[in-house]
Amino acid sequence: MKINTLGFIGGGRITRIFLQAFNNKSIEFNSVVVYDTNLNVLKTLSKQFPNIVTAESVIEPSMQDVIILAVHPPAMMETLNNIKDKVNEECVILSLAPKISIDKMREILPQKKIVRMIPNATSFINMGYNPLSFDSSFTNEDKEKFINTFNILGRTFVVEEYKLEGYAIISAMLPTYFWFQWEKMEDIAKKTLLTNEETKDALYNTLKYCNELFYRSGYDHQEVMDLIPVKPIGENENEINSLYESKLIGLYEKIRSIN
Repeated sequence: MKINTLGFIGGGRITRIFLQAFNNKSIEFNSVVVYDTNLNVLKTLSKQFPNIVTAESVIEPSMQDVIILAVHPPAMMETLNNIKDKVNEECVILSLAPKISIDKMREILPQKKIVRMIPNATSFINMGYNPLSFDSSFTNEDKEKFINTFNILGRTFVVEEYKLEGYAIISAMLPTYFWFQWEKMEDIAKKTLLTNEETKDALYNTLKYCNELFYRSGYDHQEVMDLIPVKPIGENENEINSLYESKLIGLYEKIRSIN
């Protein structure tokens, strides 16, 4: 299995994350080809990453060693049909979308090596948490080579395919549940007379070590939470928990219903 060239179908956020991760570590491929239906997206990518080749159709990215399908689930089957007569014999198909299973993709590309990954935005700084699952045609050597290539994104590890949608909820989307709250805390800090530097230092370090305390201290969760007696928004916890439950379990059930 060769991984000398990459072809991206879809040039949105996750493609930019991948390209930035490679760029951070000065990782070069013989060619990186990107196709997107939006020409403005391609122009923006070209300015950020001048070494990529932008394509006018799916043909060029479909001829690379690894074809990365960076499209949303509703567009996946159409994309597979568009490339099925164009992919080269030895290519690997890497899908970044939840919901669409390997078996479903094999209905259109029965002879191809297919791997699914649920990527994480923190790959932007090479600190991603990216579970993946291979189809049964991969040898151990192929798996090792693939993981070694994409480990540049951060931690890249194998899981059972049925767990990928769970990782989409509790890992890939996880930052969106908290980032806006951290931003609000910065706004509140301005009203407490802390400087920007003091605020960012306090938030960064407190969040960092709270994670260590919660998961690595050896205490159970309730014991950790009891270390702070005053809980200013404690009366709203049930409401917040109910919101998480309804929104996230509902979303999981939606994307877990594999077509």
